[in-house]
Amino acid sequence: MSGQFSRRTFLGILGVGGSLAALSGGFPGVKLVANATAAEVAGAVPRRGGTLVISWGGLEPQALFVPGGGGSSPFQTSTKILERLLKLDNKLNFQPALAESVVPAADYKSYDITLRQGVKWHDGADFTADDVVYNVLEHWKAISAGIALKALNAATALDAYRVRLSFDHPVPEFFLKSILAGQYQLLLPKHLYAGKDILTNPLNNQPVGTGPWIFDKWTRGSYVQYRRNGQYWAPDQPYLDKLLVRWWSDAASRTAALETGELGLGYSNPVPAREVDRLLKTGQVVLDTSGYENSAWTVTVEFNQRREVVKRRDVRQAILHAIDRDFIVNTIYFGRGKPAVAPIFSSNSLFFTDDVPKYEFDVKKAAALLDAAGLPVKNGSRFTVNLLAAAWFEENAKLGQYLKQALEDVNITVRLDSVDRATALKRIYSDYDYDIAVSNFTAPLEPVPTVTQFFTSDGIVKGAAFRNATGYSNPAMDELVSNITVEVDEAKRRDLIHQFARLASTDVPIVPLVEMQSYTLARANVRNFTTDANVQGTSLNDVWLAG
Repeated sequence: MSGQFSRRTFLGILGVGGSLAALSGGFPGVKLVANATAAEVAGAVPRRGGTLVISWGGLEPQALFVPGGGGSSPFQTSTKILERLLKLDNKLNFQPALAESVVPAADYKSYDITLRQGVKWHDGADFTADDVVYNVLEHWKAISAGIALKALNAATALDAYRVRLSFDHPVPEFFLKSILAGQYQLLLPKHLYAGKDILTNPLNNQPVGTGPWIFDKWTRGSYVQYRRNGQYWAPDQPYLDKLLVRWWSDAASRTAALETGELGLGYSNPVPAREVDRLLKTGQVVLDTSGYENSAWTVTVEFNQRREVVKRRDVRQAILHAIDRDFIVNTIYFGRGKPAVAPIFSSNSLFFTDDVPKYEFDVKKAAALLDAAGLPVKNGSRFTVNLLAAAWFEENAKLGQYLKQALEDVNITVRLDSVDRATALKRIYSDYDYDIAVSNFTAPLEPVPTVTQFFTSDGIVKGAAFRNATGYSNPAMDELVSNITVEVDEAKRRDLIHQFARLASTDVPIVPLVEMQSYTLARANVRNFTTDANVQGTSLNDVWLAG
């Protein structure tokens, strides 16, 4: 079967005509605002009151807070209640949150953190240095930060509002601040968690935090409701009275809800790309592509190192030549993205390098490499693989269909399973029940540990979602990442990260295929919703409704 025939067949499956409409590539950092000029929006005085319903492109979480991760759904629900020490804004500046300052020692082997005073937990207890020490030692180092805090040897309360973190070796300042502002380093109340298992604490389904929103109720299968925290430490905030995170079971329902106003704000590609232009033309919906600087999305193929054939690097490299990334971008993502080059994305202005091995689309080369690997065609097939598509996005399911045909073009027999979120999480990250998987991850600017843990041996944690499920283990990679973790010279550290990108792109156990263009869609009266560099984790303390 030819590659051209495969693409033509796939277009038929998607219901796309013979010629594709004009497609907009790249990542425009532009905000489109209907019914108001940018100057009017910037100069407006926040209006108090109202209820906002928010959602995203995925489904309901397994818990409102999942220690150590759990994906984007619990990240969205937990960060309205639980806060971090620092915030990274969408101009890539660290801003104070529960910490007013984080100052390194001259040798970078310790950092002093000064906390905000007068902060209360939602149950009225004071937030103090003891809470931070507990979280650093029992929550972050033990569960959520992994290798990031491997060198931490002490966390000490200097007084009620100052904490010192001490390390065995120098720790880069950008690295540590990125951890403190990171996706999973949320602060839990010591007085409610100490002496109990963080992972199974019932409070994970009704969190108590310091944030602008207080948990009200969770109607399973529908929505979680929050009410305004009247004692929030930021004066006059939040502006809204209530906030709801709601889930729709399919993209068509989310699209309809956004169009009618039932949904006010949707993060992380809440509707399929094909619907975006139509919604914008109504004049009632606006689009924003900013706010994803620290959470770049990708869709990946992952090769299980425990399985015959795909555990071989030469086979993985050959398979990559059979995949047309431009076709995936233009057809499945309607041009809203670009082919990925490496696990450090081109949108990462700090650490990206183009100097990595690349795998151009060439079916004949893929076939020749498979022949050279000793895998000739016999009775019409070289070998069989189980391809698992995590269909929490409809694009993932379509990508699974395309990959099946692309691999069949080089005579690889494919058994395709497109499965729901719960099944995908279990089969990929707990049971390792796949040969090749289609999944996703979000990459912050700082690659350690969120990106690197897909490639390091200590990232292999059975049952831990969005870590090293492939089982890839290479001492050279482990040493390289360890060196990145301790290098304080910015230029030398950047070079080490470039080496990481090259090795990851050579061994290819997990491969980003597309740098997905992330976008937020909102009703035209929603204001101030993209001030963070990772908008899905913003607390929405300063969002408000005009008109």
